[in-house]
Amino acid sequence: MSAGVPSPPAPPRFYYGWVLVGVLSLTETISYGILSYAFPVFLLPMERELGWSRVEMTGAFSLALLVSGVVAIPVGRWVDRHGARVLMSAGSLAAALLVLAWSRVGSLPAFYAIWIALGFTQAAVLYEPAFAVVATWFVRHRGRALTVLTFLAGFASVIFLPLASRLVETLGWRSALAALAGILAIGTFLPHAFLLRRRPTDLGLVPDGGIVAAQDAPAAKRETSVTTRDALRSRSFRWLAAAFFLSSLTTSAVFVHLIPALTEWGYAPAFAAAATGMIGTLGLPGRLVFTPLGTRWSRPGVTAGIFALQAAGLGALLASSGRGGVWAFVILFGAGFGAITPARAALIAEYYGAANYGSISGVLALTLAVARAAAPVGSSVLYAAAGGYGAVVWALAGASAVAAGAILLAEPRRRASPELTRPG
Repeated sequence: MSAGVPSPPAPPRFYYGWVLVGVLSLTETISYGILSYAFPVFLLPMERELGWSRVEMTGAFSLALLVSGVVAIPVGRWVDRHGARVLMSAGSLAAALLVLAWSRVGSLPAFYAIWIALGFTQAAVLYEPAFAVVATWFVRHRGRALTVLTFLAGFASVIFLPLASRLVETLGWRSALAALAGILAIGTFLPHAFLLRRRPTDLGLVPDGGIVAAQDAPAAKRETSVTTRDALRSRSFRWLAAAFFLSSLTTSAVFVHLIPALTEWGYAPAFAAAATGMIGTLGLPGRLVFTPLGTRWSRPGVTAGIFALQAAGLGALLASSGRGGVWAFVILFGAGFGAITPARAALIAEYYGAANYGSISGVLALTLAVARAAAPVGSSVLYAAAGGYGAVVWALAGASAVAAGAILLAEPRRRASPELTRPG
C-alpha cells in the first residue's frame, strides 16, 4: 500500500446475516410451534368444554391454511418492495393478540373469525418471508443458511407439543393459550422489530459478508434476477409448481392417513402413531444430509432424488407386510420429507434470483396450500372408491415419482445465476 493511501476497512469478523439466521431460527420455531403444531393439543379440552365437534374445529384450521396461501402473494410483493421487518413484526404481534383472543373464545363463529385472521398472520411470519430474508443476505452460502434455519425450526413440534400439553394439564386450556400468547409476543415480536434488517447494503455489506466500498455500492446491489411476470410465465415455474404441488399433496396425505391405514392393515394404533411421529423426527437429519448436497451437486438432481426416495419408501410400504417394511418407509420417506422445504427455497432463489423472491415464492405457496387442503379429502375419496388404502398408497407413490421427473424438467435452459461484484 502506497504512503498516504488509506487502507480499506477490514470486513467484520462475524457477518450479520448469521445473526438474522439465528433470529429467524428462534422466531420460526416459536411461530410454527404455537400457530401450527400446538393446535391438536387443544381439540379435546375445547370439545369437552364447548361441545364443538372435531370436524368443526379442524375446519377452522384448514381454512386458515387456505387463507395463508392466498395472502402469501401480496405478502411476497410487500417483502420484495419493503423488506420483512415491519411485516413480520406486525404479524407476530397480531398473532399473539389473536392467540390471546382464542383463549377467550366462546362461540364457533368467533373461533372461525380468529383462525381466518391467524391465516393472515401465518403468511406474515412463517417460512416464506423468512426465506426471502435468507435469499437477500446470502448467495454462495444460501444452502448452509437454509440448512441451519430449517434444522433448528424443525424442533418446533418437539418443543411445543409437550410444552402445550403440560400447560393444558397444569393451567387449563384457556390459561395455556394465554401463556403461549405471551411467549409468542416476547419471543417473536421483539426480535423481529429490533433485529431484522432489509438488505446487506443497509449495513455497508455485501451478501455472504465483506465491506462495500462507497464507489462499489451500486454494483454490490446488483444480482441477476428474473422479473415476477417472466418467472410465472416460464416453463420452468410451471414444472416447479407441479413438482412441489405433487410433493405437498403426498406428504399431507401421508400425515393424515398413515395411522388409519396402518391400523386397517392390522398394526396396533400405538405402533402406527409411533411410526408417523418418527417421520418428522427423521426429517431433521434429512435436512443436514440433503440440503448441503445442493451446493456440491446439481440442486434439481438432488431434489429429484429426494422425491424418488419418498416414492421408494411408499413402495417399500406396499411391498412388505411386516414392521420391517413400515420402518423402511419411515426412514426413506422421513429423510426426504425433511429436505423438501429448504430445497424449494433454494431452487426459487437459484432459478430466479433474490430481487422478486417474495412474489414468486408467494405464488408457489398458494399452490402448496391448495395441495395441503385437497390431500386429506382427495385421499378419502380415493379410499372410498377403491375400498382400501392400497390404491391410495399406490397413487401417492406415483405422485412422488412424477414429482421427481417434473423437477428435472423445471431447470431453466438459461438459469439466472446470481453474480455479485465484490470490491477487488
